[in-house]
Amino acid sequence: MSADARLQIAAGFATAKGPRADNQDFGAVHIGPPSEQALHGMVALVADGVSGSKAGRIASELAGRTFIDAYVDQNPLKGVAAAGVAALSGYNRWLHAKGRSDPEMAGAATTFTALVMRGREATVLHVGDSRAWHFRDGVLTPLTEDHVLAQPGLSHVLYRAVGIEPDLRLDTRAVTLKAHDRLLLTTDGVHGVVPEADLTRLLARRASPQADAQAIVAAAGAAETRDNATAIVIDVIRPGAVDQDAIGAEAAGLPILPVPDAGDRIDGFTLERVLSDGKYTRVFAARDGEGGDRLVLKFPKPALLSESGARGAFLRESFIGRRIDSPFVGKTLSLEPGRQSGLYIAQPLYVGRTLHAKIADEPYDIASGLDVAIRLSKGVAALHRLGVAHRDIKPDNVILEADGGLKLIDLGVARLPRVEEFAEAEAPGTPGYRAPEMFAGNPGDALTDQYALGVTLYRIFTGDYPSGQETEFSRIRFDRPTRPTQHRPDMPAWLEAAILRALSVDPADRFDSVEELIHVLEAGSAAAVPPRRDLSLMEREPVRFWQAVSAGLFVLLLLSWMLR
Repeated sequence: MSADARLQIAAGFATAKGPRADNQDFGAVHIGPPSEQALHGMVALVADGVSGSKAGRIASELAGRTFIDAYVDQNPLKGVAAAGVAALSGYNRWLHAKGRSDPEMAGAATTFTALVMRGREATVLHVGDSRAWHFRDGVLTPLTEDHVLAQPGLSHVLYRAVGIEPDLRLDTRAVTLKAHDRLLLTTDGVHGVVPEADLTRLLARRASPQADAQAIVAAAGAAETRDNATAIVIDVIRPGAVDQDAIGAEAAGLPILPVPDAGDRIDGFTLERVLSDGKYTRVFAARDGEGGDRLVLKFPKPALLSESGARGAFLRESFIGRRIDSPFVGKTLSLEPGRQSGLYIAQPLYVGRTLHAKIADEPYDIASGLDVAIRLSKGVAALHRLGVAHRDIKPDNVILEADGGLKLIDLGVARLPRVEEFAEAEAPGTPGYRAPEMFAGNPGDALTDQYALGVTLYRIFTGDYPSGQETEFSRIRFDRPTRPTQHRPDMPAWLEAAILRALSVDPADRFDSVEELIHVLEAGSAAAVPPRRDLSLMEREPVRFWQAVSAGLFVLLLLSWMLR
């Protein structure tokens, strides 16, 4: 996502042990790096330990820390709610068993209430009697229900919490976020004594989240709470781009249609012409309605790609294409929910031709080729910053736009962290660009991408393959590459060395990252390739230049003689 499309929040945290001997509440706000925010979002949570011993604090803090670690390790294509439940279920089983086998942990349990904020949505995951609240336009709305007994005098007794049952039952709920919304998390030491009207008044002060969190906990103390009191206040400064989990879930259930042909109409789109007809997909230039916008629609070929493989590929491409932050990587478009009758992907129409077509005409000169190499490498690096490996970098998957732009496309075989892989028969990549280790079972990573990028750079400048390999070969020999200067004697030595390093058979001999390769390309370009400029008359026509100078001097000599 671009910086303007990211969710931006501010958070404040306050806690007090009150009259208790120790504080068994635990609270946390986990922001994470931008790549993690894009895939998983940000997390705020409170947990209130139940046991009267130190086990209560252990239970609450471990629940919070374990959840954060396990949640960001989940497959992001699951969706927030499913990933959140999976993240806490294992800890719940451990705590439940520990409470029955370890005397020091007897009776240990904890409430748990979390907000996972991603895009324009916050997902609540809740069990116990801590609470989540949503404040907008002066109205405070509870987002959770307490899991306590309803009988008089027993309203403090939990019937659901982390560790009480062997199988965790988490309530989940989603709420749409807008700018200036406030979110609040409280333990029962706060809302048990501070009325909703007072919480509303304190949130309406609109001081900083930290100041208002402290004020809420102070109000609990003033009301003589008999428990630990914790509050987290979150301000939504700017909502993010529309989160596509709902669309992704819808796509997961869409039927795979027979492969359409040019001229067909599907869901209001007219398929105008075939752009590419590959092994697993057919891609069309299409128009939305009569005289509407032009775009690209990509359809799977069910006869060649398994149903699970097709869905996995299309969900990957859709998910990554909406989150990538680079002008050099192709995007995917969002269609309104309910429009699609089958599985396909909508993308912008990038007008131009492929890098493969350009290379087939003629290789680049050094300066122009370096410009393309640097921009393509920046697109690859942007994927790697998200933890994504493209796994099919090649000139066919690079669009050179008519306006001078460049787009790396075809993310259908990209590898997301912790996402299920393709079947062996559907192994990703094009043989002529696959790194040696992929033939030995490596599923693809940043270093195999670097090798494929190296092959592509080799072809940009030479038009040939490093070892003469052909893309239709299922397995190639990784001989020592032919030095690029044998094809291009004008290639600088530093550029040849950079390409050969990216093509190293041993991954350990390649650059540590594509970012390092970019640095070498940019530094070498600035130092070794002079900027283009118009030649002076003396450089273009030296004879005419000196003839003109001589004629001018002769005229000056005549004028000087006449004036005497």
